[in-house]
Amino acid sequence: MKLAANDRIADLQSRLTAFMEAKVIPAEAAYFNHVETAADRWTIPPVIEMLKAEARDAGLWNLWCPYPEFGAGLSNFDYAPLAEIMGRSLIAPEVFNCNAPDTGNMEVLIKYGTPAQQAEWLTPLLAGEIRSAFCMTEPAVASSDATNVEASIIRDGDDYVVNGRKWWSSGANDPRCKILIVMGKSDTSAERHKQQSMILVPMDTPGVTVIRPLSVFGADDAPHGHAEITFDNVRVPATNILLGEGRGFEIAQGRLGPGRIHHCMRLIGGAQRALEMMCSRAKSRHAFGKPLSDQGVVRQQIALSACEIEQGRLLAMAAAEKMDRLGNKDARDMIGMAKIVIPQMVQTVIDRAIQVHGAGGLSQDTVLAGLFAYARTIRIADGPDEVHQDALARQMLKRYAPE
Repeated sequence: MKLAANDRIADLQSRLTAFMEAKVIPAEAAYFNHVETAADRWTIPPVIEMLKAEARDAGLWNLWCPYPEFGAGLSNFDYAPLAEIMGRSLIAPEVFNCNAPDTGNMEVLIKYGTPAQQAEWLTPLLAGEIRSAFCMTEPAVASSDATNVEASIIRDGDDYVVNGRKWWSSGANDPRCKILIVMGKSDTSAERHKQQSMILVPMDTPGVTVIRPLSVFGADDAPHGHAEITFDNVRVPATNILLGEGRGFEIAQGRLGPGRIHHCMRLIGGAQRALEMMCSRAKSRHAFGKPLSDQGVVRQQIALSACEIEQGRLLAMAAAEKMDRLGNKDARDMIGMAKIVIPQMVQTVIDRAIQVHGAGGLSQDTVLAGLFAYARTIRIADGPDEVHQDALARQMLKRYAPE
């Protein structure tokens, strides 16, 4: 596996790093200060729109998109180090229009949307003018098994009628969120994996109600949030169906592969920043008559963290390379490995950094608490650890079963 970046990627890495250091990291304080002090927490900090315009002008826009007619046209392998750089800041992915869940929703529209659907929703998403949400998870069922979803999408003449309750619809609280991709059952008599469909539901459709934002470790993640939403006889045109009835599970599988590896790539960047902060803190903080950097246990934590981050980075790169070479389906073992290993590793590294920072590491004075919450969340989002472990084990057992 080649690890050396080609000239284009090396240039993007250099320009992206410079933009992050000069503009994004310094803007974090203004961003979060706006959220904490604004009369309405669910308003967009002006600094984010300013940075988006600058990133677009700098040619650092839609880097996630592998389709050259819609974005940068990079492979997963080429995008991986760029996602890592963006992962150093919780606000950075949005700056470059590389933020979840919009990237996954844009890919769905690119791969499965009709020209009319693309014109109405994909174009403004690619331009960063609107945001979107993905509505699959439900409070009443274990949604890690997508066949469990109970929301209904029923054909009625020229329309579909949507009923159900969803939650953890990330970004739906954002005032710029204009479109939802909703997964539900359209035919309960069909084969188990063909009962589900996905449909486009504009946020302003009558019957769509955002009940509340859900908190993550007590934080509401304003101004984007994670919404609980009810759909009460929501009626949308039949032309809003994606790909066709019974294709929802197929779309979900196509959507989640890239999304999972993107999260892992970004998490590596968060872990790297935490390690750097840990080293700086260890050098500057004194306890028991000497710098923390002279304490053997702290040195051990720094060394282990460096090793584990590099292992995770190589695993993410290997998964990305296999996705490019063989496709998402044939790379599902490596995607699963990355999803199992990297979020837990990042959580561990950030936890060590918090410990070295002491009580301050738990507070809003550093980025560590937010990064920790993100890493812990990804151990559930896009499939919990246990589901990926079970799926990977089944693949291994089939591969190495005695003949």
